[in-house]
Amino acid sequence: MSKELCSGIEKAPQRALYKALGLTDEEIAKPLIAIISAKSEIVPGHAHLDKITDAVKAGIYAAGGTPFVVPSIGICDGIAMGHDGMRYSLPSRELIADGVESMLTGHAFDGVVLVPNCDKIVPGMIMGAARVNIPAVLVSGGPMESGLYKGEKVSLSTTFEAVGKVKSGNMSLDELTELENCACPGCGSCCGMYTANSLNCLSEALGIALPGNGTIGANKAERLRLAKSAGAAIMKMVSNDILPRMILTKDAFVNALTLDMAIGASTNTVLHLFAIAAECGITLNLDLVQQISDRTPNLCKLSPATTRDMEDLNRSGGIMAVLNQLASKNLIKGDAITVTGKTLGKSYAHAEITGDAINPIDDPISPHGGIAVLKGNICEDGAVVKRSAVSQKMLAFTGKAKCFDSEEDCVHAIMSGKIQKGDVIVIRYEGPKGGPGMREMLSPTSALCGMGLDEDVALITDGRFSGATRGAAIGHVCPEAAAGGKIALIQNGDKISIDIPAGRLNLDINAKEMAARTKKFRPKDGEPSGWLLRYKYLVTGASQGAVLKKKF
Repeated sequence: MSKELCSGIEKAPQRALYKALGLTDEEIAKPLIAIISAKSEIVPGHAHLDKITDAVKAGIYAAGGTPFVVPSIGICDGIAMGHDGMRYSLPSRELIADGVESMLTGHAFDGVVLVPNCDKIVPGMIMGAARVNIPAVLVSGGPMESGLYKGEKVSLSTTFEAVGKVKSGNMSLDELTELENCACPGCGSCCGMYTANSLNCLSEALGIALPGNGTIGANKAERLRLAKSAGAAIMKMVSNDILPRMILTKDAFVNALTLDMAIGASTNTVLHLFAIAAECGITLNLDLVQQISDRTPNLCKLSPATTRDMEDLNRSGGIMAVLNQLASKNLIKGDAITVTGKTLGKSYAHAEITGDAINPIDDPISPHGGIAVLKGNICEDGAVVKRSAVSQKMLAFTGKAKCFDSEEDCVHAIMSGKIQKGDVIVIRYEGPKGGPGMREMLSPTSALCGMGLDEDVALITDGRFSGATRGAAIGHVCPEAAAGGKIALIQNGDKISIDIPAGRLNLDINAKEMAARTKKFRPKDGEPSGWLLRYKYLVTGASQGAVLKKKF
C-alpha cells in the first residue's frame, strides 16, 4: 500500500512530509508498519506499553521495515466501574475499531502490530485490522502480578469484594486501606482470568497473536522478547501477504470458543468474538457456544474462582499446553493458519503441562465448559453465565425476584441490607440500548460476595459482568428490557427458576398473566447525550455481539 503513496514524481509532497519526520529515502522505500498502541498514563494495563512498542520497533527495524507508533484510546473498566463512565466502555470498542481503520487506511500502511492490553481495546483493534485486511499481529502488554495481603494472593476483585466485607462488619477500614495499597502491585492487565486476560489468551487460539501472548507477565523480559518477535513476524507476513481474514476463519473462532470453555474465560468473550467474527463476514450464535461448551471439558480454574492467577497458568505451560490437551481429543482444528505463517498445530505440538494450573484432559475440573448459555421465557434469545465460577449449590436455584431499573439502585439495596438469602436480583435497562452502553457490573456481584451472599442470592441482568465476577451472575439477557424483552415484566416477589445444567431461566407465571403484563408494558426511555445517543440507535443486541448495525 505504501508504494502507492511514496513512489513517483506526483508523490513528492507526501515524501516531503515523511522527511519532515526525519525519515531517509531508504526508510521511506521500506515497508511502512504501524504500531497502534493504547499507551496512556491512566490505565495500569497500558502504562508500560511504551516499552512494548519500543521492543516491537526494534523487531521491525531488524527485519527490514520502518515502524510508526500511532495512538488508540482505551478505557480502564476497573476505574470506570460503578459510575456513568462505564457506559462508554463497550461503545469504545467501536470507536477503537473505527480509529484503527482510519489510521491504517488514511496512511496506506503495509502492515500493523496491535499493542493493546485491556478489555475493549483488544477486540476493537482486531476488528479494525480485520476490516482493513492488511497483515496484522497482536502483542499485548501482559498480565499484572498478584498482590500479597496477609500471606494470601489478592487482586482487584479482592478489593471490590472487600467493600462488602466492610459493610457487613467483617473487615475494618484500616484493613481495607492496607489491602488497596497492595492489591495491584504494578502495571499489566488485572491478574485473574478476567476479560482482558481472557481475550489475550483467546488471541493465541485465533492465531492473530504469537504463543505466550496471554500469559507472559507484563514485567518479564520474555514479554519484551515476544514484542520483538511480533515485529519480526509482521515483516514475514508482509513478505508472504498473509492477511487477517486468512487467519480469522470459522475454524479459528471455533478454536477460540473451545479454548474459552477450557480455561473458564469471561462471559464478555462471547460479545467480543461475535463482534470480531462479524467484521470477517462470519456469523456466530449462542447455540454454537452451547454446543462447544457441552463437548469441551473445563481444564483451568483461575481467579476469581480460585487464587491461582495468570502467572500460575504461564508456569503450567500456558495456552499452548491447554490447546495440546484439547487437540488430543480432536477438539482443536490444528490446521488453522496463524501469524507465524505455520499452523496452530505446529505451535502447540510439543507443549506440555508443567504445573498444577492446568488439569489433564483425562482428569478435567468439569466435563463441560466454563460458560453456559441459558434460554427461557425471560431470555428467548439467550443469556450467559460463567458456570465455572458458580457454586455447586447455585447451579439449580429458585428464588423471589427483587427488581431494580439501574445498577446504582441495586448496589444501594445490597449495601443497605435489603437483599436476603433466597432472592433473585433483577437489574434491567442496563443493556446495550437501554443503558445505553451495557455497563459491566462488578460492584453488585462483589458486594454480594463480600457480604457472604454469593451462595444464596442469584443475579440476572440485561447488562454484563466483569470477568472478575463469581457466583450465579447471569448476564446478556436478550431481548433486553429497552427492546421490549420480558425481563422488563418481572415484578417484585415473582418466582424465578434457574437451572444452569439444563440451560434454563424462567419466570414462573402462567401464560395469561404474561400476556396481561405484555399488553400493559411500555419500556422506559431516555435520551442520552453525545456519542451514546448515536450508539443507542445503532447498536444491536448482546446475542449479536452488541455490534453496530451495518445498514440504517
